[in-house]
Amino acid sequence: MTSTLTEAQRGQVATWLAEGLKLSEIQKRLETEFGLRLTYMEVKFLIGDLQLMPKDQEPSKASDAAVLGAGQSVPQSSPPGGAPPPPASPAPSPGAVAVSVDQITRPGAMVSGKVTFADGQKGVWYVDQMGRLGLAPEQKGYRPSAADMREFQIALDRELARLGM
Repeated sequence: MTSTLTEAQRGQVATWLAEGLKLSEIQKRLETEFGLRLTYMEVKFLIGDLQLMPKDQEPSKASDAAVLGAGQSVPQSSPPGGAPPPPASPAPSPGAVAVSVDQITRPGAMVSGKVTFADGQKGVWYVDQMGRLGLAPEQKGYRPSAADMREFQIALDRELARLGM
């Protein structure tokens, strides 16, 4: 993807990021200024490929509510320099949704991992090349509750952010 951008365009993306633009704003500018129509996930991959890091913004109650509704947590690339991932997050409390990311991504996915829902049911999750989140429970026909799905999306977002994705 970075091969489609000129050096000047890469510099402009870095400048936008330094100015504090959100990924969705960068996505819009890439389309309007460079004619590049990218998905949100492709923009996240681009930022990772360029080894750039978005400015951290102070979370607010409004953004927490947006996370509950959006649930669009998607990865970037591995940390710069091939550094090992940070240590595992603390064990979840009983009855909570637990999410982990695979060290080796499943075939056909950009990122994948495992999930254990509050009721103890387990499954695997993945994000395909189109940026779609998929979930495959171990027990055929199992459907997690809406509350578990919201908690899963939030936990997935936090885990991927912790790993720099």
